[in-house]
Amino acid sequence: MSGLMQIHHEFEVRWGMVIDIDKCTGCGACVVACQAENNIPPATNPFNRLRTVHWLIVYKLTNGKTGQDYDEAYLPRPCMQCGNPLCASVCPVVATTKDEEGGIVSQIYPRCIGCRYCMAGCPYHARVFNWYDPVWPEGMEKSLTPFVSTRPRGVVEKCTFCHHRFQRAKEKARAEGKNPLDLEEDAYQPACAEACPTGAIYFGNLNNPKHKVAKLIKSKYAFRLLEKLGTEPQVYYISRRKWVREQADNEIKHQKQKG
Repeated sequence: MSGLMQIHHEFEVRWGMVIDIDKCTGCGACVVACQAENNIPPATNPFNRLRTVHWLIVYKLTNGKTGQDYDEAYLPRPCMQCGNPLCASVCPVVATTKDEEGGIVSQIYPRCIGCRYCMAGCPYHARVFNWYDPVWPEGMEKSLTPFVSTRPRGVVEKCTFCHHRFQRAKEKARAEGKNPLDLEEDAYQPACAEACPTGAIYFGNLNNPKHKVAKLIKSKYAFRLLEKLGTEPQVYYISRRKWVREQADNEIKHQKQKG
C-alpha cells in the first residue's frame, strides 16, 4: 500500500489467533483472564473509558436492523500483532518493534517516554496509556503473576499474546530436548484463549500447517480487520454472517433518501 512504511520481517514462527465471532457470547471471560494474567490493576475510575487500562476489549456489533431482522455479534480485540505495524514505524525511541521471535510486536516499557505516537498510529486502538501508578486492594498483590512486570504510570501498554508463556514454553522444550521453535499447540496458549468457555479463540503458529489456526485462516469465512490498510494482522476472525464480515473493513452502505 502506498504511504505505508514496510517493516515486514519473515519469521520462522508466526504466532496468531483465529477468533470465531459466531461462537463468542460476549461473556468477558477473556478480558478478566487477560487482566489477571498480565497484572493489570483495577481501574481507578472504571467509568472513565479514556483512562482505563484494558489490553483486550470485547466490542458489540449490530446489523443496524430492528425487530425480527435484528442481529448482534461480539468481537474480542487484542493487539493485532501486525506484520507491518504502524505503531513501530512512528515510535521515536524504538520502544515498540517487530523483531520479537514469533512475530509478536514488542513493547519495551523502560524505553517508553509516553509520547503516545504509537496510540495515534494504531488503527485498532489496541494500545492504552497508563495514567496512574498501579494500586491493588490489600491482599490482592499476593496473586500477581511473577513472570510479568508491573508498569509505572506514564507508559503505553498493550497485549503481548502473554509473551512470558511463550518464553516458559521454550524453556520447557529445551529442557526436554525438543525444538523450541516447533512447539505443539497446547504447549503455548495465551490466557484469553485458555479461559474462553465457548472455545471461540484459537491460537497457534500460522506458519505450521499442523496447527489448527493455519487451516482456519484459509476458510472462505475468515477475514481480518481493516485489511485494506496493509498492516497484515496476525489476528483473524471467522463469521458465517456476511454483515459481520462487511463491518470488518468499515464498509458503510449509504441508503438513498426518499423524495
